[in-house]
Amino acid sequence: MRLNPNHFWRIAILRSARNTARKPDGRCWAQVLPFLALAATLAVAPAGGVEARPQRIVSLTVCADQLLLDLVDRDRIAALTYLAVDPAVSTRVEDARGLKGVHWFAEEVLALQPDLVIAQEYSATGAVDMLRRLGFRVVRVPLATDFEGMRQSIRIIADAVGEKARGEAVIAAFDKRIAAARPEGPERPRALAYEVNSVALGDGSLIDAALEAAGFHNVARDVPLGPGGRLPLEDVVAHPPDLVVLANTPYEFRSTVGDNLRHPAFASVVASRPHVEVPMAQWLCATPGIAGAVEKLGAARRALLAAQQPAKAAPQ
Repeated sequence: MRLNPNHFWRIAILRSARNTARKPDGRCWAQVLPFLALAATLAVAPAGGVEARPQRIVSLTVCADQLLLDLVDRDRIAALTYLAVDPAVSTRVEDARGLKGVHWFAEEVLALQPDLVIAQEYSATGAVDMLRRLGFRVVRVPLATDFEGMRQSIRIIADAVGEKARGEAVIAAFDKRIAAARPEGPERPRALAYEVNSVALGDGSLIDAALEAAGFHNVARDVPLGPGGRLPLEDVVAHPPDLVVLANTPYEFRSTVGDNLRHPAFASVVASRPHVEVPMAQWLCATPGIAGAVEKLGAARRALLAAQQPAKAAPQ
């Protein structure tokens, strides 16, 4: 499984652009250490024993937030991340409302006395290290960049929360939707998903998997991408795809990161080519929600091919 280095960078830049990121409250460790010492003696899930069906689960990543909502009842969730109710990065905003939201600070988690903490690879490393040293049960989930990786993540979390059957049911429902959206015919139109800050993702990304499943060829596979996965606007204008996939709307982010989508040259590409909006939240994380992106892309492919039929059938 390949790590997508843009994943967490994209969340950070989106939060910054919308001025919704929160800052640490400034408390120093001298104030927190006495509390940590007390928590160490109260930890409900010491390293030597694992509870089969944890009842106070805390998630430390927005991707695990969404999977957890599929796998356990709300009353077993002690907290999700504060991003779970941000529609820019989460598809489960309504389901997450009313649940406690935490950042990535160990002291926040300790106050909840969880019997299971779910984190993702390469995220919340400081908090995870501290929690493990204090004897809390922490399960790390690989960062999935394709559908098989998503299935693996679901199974890891389902096993940890004691819901294997429920996990398999979630996977089966996802696979059924993907099978129903499977494209007919060999045609593979060229598509490009273009994001704020001129980001495009090629092979080994979730949007690439969604485009492939919907019957498209991802243009970003064929061109060299710059730092952070950026594709210059000039390249898009010079070689426009058959379908433009808008991950963000032009005025969703009013800072300079959205200038590429508001540029008149890009507007002319969108005006002259078929395009479809597939919100980034549907494919930022490897969750069953990406099936909705595949279905929407599949419908766009059918419309695109149907529009091309009269031209092909016209007499020479």
